[in-house]
Amino acid sequence: MKASALYRMIASINNVQLKKWVRKSAQLLVSASLLTAAGSTFAADKEVTIAFQDMMVPWRYAQQLDEVAKETGYKVSYRKFGGGGDVIRAMASGNVQIGEAGSSPVAAGLSQGLPIQLFWILDNINDAEAMVARNGSGVTSVAQLKGKRLGVPFVSTSHFHALLAIKKAGLSPSDVKVLNMRPPEIAAAWERGDIDAAFVWNPVLAKISASGKAITSSGKIAADTGIATFDGFVVNSEWAQGNQAFMMSLVKILAKYDAMYRAHPEQWTGSTPQGKAVATISGGEPGEVAAALALYQFPTPAEQASVKWLSGGKNAGAVKSLQATADFLKEQKTLQSTLPDYSVGVTDQYVKALAK
Repeated sequence: MKASALYRMIASINNVQLKKWVRKSAQLLVSASLLTAAGSTFAADKEVTIAFQDMMVPWRYAQQLDEVAKETGYKVSYRKFGGGGDVIRAMASGNVQIGEAGSSPVAAGLSQGLPIQLFWILDNINDAEAMVARNGSGVTSVAQLKGKRLGVPFVSTSHFHALLAIKKAGLSPSDVKVLNMRPPEIAAAWERGDIDAAFVWNPVLAKISASGKAITSSGKIAADTGIATFDGFVVNSEWAQGNQAFMMSLVKILAKYDAMYRAHPEQWTGSTPQGKAVATISGGEPGEVAAALALYQFPTPAEQASVKWLSGGKNAGAVKSLQATADFLKEQKTLQSTLPDYSVGVTDQYVKALAK
């Protein structure tokens, strides 16, 4: 019953005591309604959607335990995406506030004016992304990709390093039939024999490696070119400003699970709770977890708060990587324009606070 209807009912009552009692009850009902409405607004403000992908990283265990929701009191929803480009598009639409994305899609998003900030290095990709040639394809080097079909998720770190490797081998992107495929599509195309090679990450990397051979990796390309790739967490800048306590809690949890892995990597296997969680959330096989995790490097908060990663403005390692990535993608006509300074999309405030 609406408040106005209640008060009309009160006016029609002749008994003085009854009228007082009904009026008091009406006031309490209206107050309760206002509190309920306020509570609904408050609950809505404490909601967040986090986008993730299928990389095998320690943070997956925290996801399975729903630790972020338990620590913060927020309603946390997780949405899985097939690639970083999809994550960035979801953030642009406003459907996602925080997301996992590689350095390539982050650079693309910032170049397009998306109001996001990189605040955590999820992993240094190292050898966790690799180019694998199918057995019998006749491809044993990047240079032999000429005229061949290469599957890779576009606007991903694998895409960036694939193009970089192709260029370094003396080929142009037009020399290779580079096909835009999400990881699950790569796995299906590989099974059908539709592609000769692929550049991707686990769990698909492990699957295709069973019938192929790695001819290069992100770690090798980084060593050859000086341009590393990484996976990071980005957040909508405005949302972060209004949810600072949540952001600090999230970073603490991310650091906690990375530290757990670094201290005892032997405990993260397909037979342990943490290893099983990584497999389940990522969509991989339990038996692949230990080897997949070993391919990455997980920087400590102190390392992240240094010039090696997030601190130092233009001199920060992550900023240099984003700049180099964006410049290369523009050269390849994947981007129309780039920013003069990518430090506008990188913040060290949370890792610095944690590293103290």
